[in-house]
Amino acid sequence: MALALVGLSYRTAPVEVRERLAFPGEEAQQALDALRKVGVEEVVILATCNRTEFYLNLDSDAALDQVESILAESAGPLPRPLQRYLYRCTGDEVAPHLFRVTAGLDSMVLGEAEVQGQVRAAYQRSAETEPTMTDAVLNRLFQTALSVGGRVRSETSLGEGTVSVASVAVGLARKIFGDLDDRQILVLGAGDTSERVVAALGREGVDGVIVANRTYDRALDLAGRLNGRAVRWEEINSALAECDIVLTSTSAPHPLITRAMIAEAYPRDLSRALLMVDIAIPRDVEPEVGTLPNVFLYNVDDLQKMLDETLDRRRSAAVPAEALVLGEAQAFTSWQRSLAVVPAIRGMRERGERVRAREMERLLQRFSHLEAADHEALEAFSRRLLNQLLHDPTAQLREAAEEGRVEEMVEVVKFLSDPDYR
Repeated sequence: MALALVGLSYRTAPVEVRERLAFPGEEAQQALDALRKVGVEEVVILATCNRTEFYLNLDSDAALDQVESILAESAGPLPRPLQRYLYRCTGDEVAPHLFRVTAGLDSMVLGEAEVQGQVRAAYQRSAETEPTMTDAVLNRLFQTALSVGGRVRSETSLGEGTVSVASVAVGLARKIFGDLDDRQILVLGAGDTSERVVAALGREGVDGVIVANRTYDRALDLAGRLNGRAVRWEEINSALAECDIVLTSTSAPHPLITRAMIAEAYPRDLSRALLMVDIAIPRDVEPEVGTLPNVFLYNVDDLQKMLDETLDRRRSAAVPAEALVLGEAQAFTSWQRSLAVVPAIRGMRERGERVRAREMERLLQRFSHLEAADHEALEAFSRRLLNQLLHDPTAQLREAAEEGRVEEMVEVVKFLSDPDYR
């Protein structure tokens, strides 16, 4: 078995491609089910607004082809062939990549904390599926990744500050309008990202927002955190007419706000400025909205251009964080390689134990007159002797595995310890 991943991210694909492959909600579970039907039994799907990655433990490259087929089917027609946007990692490349992702070192917003929860949710989805779609290797890989992410954030300053997609979006609103106290703000959606948007608005002293969500009770709860009000989904048009700022993040599969809606909401040709920050993948706002006069439309890719000033401290913290990731990745690789010698070590110890038990039985028959305590002492001595004899060969086998010299050493062990080996 070998680790591998297939994926695309903001580094390789623009937002209009990533939104085609976002796998929101139940779509991730459907993709897992589709892979199981074609024989892929061990896989974790990590899908965020900035990346979609399939992590696999597989027997052959055929599973990678199956993943690409599912991605191609989900994406539909693209501006370029799908393979132009994808990357593959195999073997020892997989662990350091996932560890960097989980630590926030490969995020659009360096050091962002949200990705840790997204990795945990992706892992749990596969681990808790019946039957489970993770084995010992994928379990160890993702559990270690989550540990690494936690250590990076607690042992370095990479996660310090309030930089996130949500806080950058609110910071953008402040740059355009200055004081936000007298601005009407509409938050579209009531999920995790919208909650972070509301929290960021609260840190700016905003009191009173409008929240719209398909589930009205969730909109009520979120709006109440800033003494705001909730509106029902069908009331979005009238809410738009009141607002200066729209911050949107839903899981809708298609745009919710169109050019026609904005034109209707602002019949006076937008005599005042309107800022729209679309954090969603797929996008909530039709791109053509940005062509209207006095409308400032930004999507998640646009936010990347606004991060440099706030990320200097995190960039300096990335150096020790990278070192931590590298050390943990090397430890994981050593552990994974050591699995190759486990059967040989087990066989060597089992044969040693059979010989020890046989010889002890003969010895105790000759000295049957000894007390039970003496028998126990001899047994303990023989076990210590066996452990001492096997200690160095076991250690050398594990060292050989870590250095990639497995096959030769295993053959030697089998030859020396197994009389039936040919």
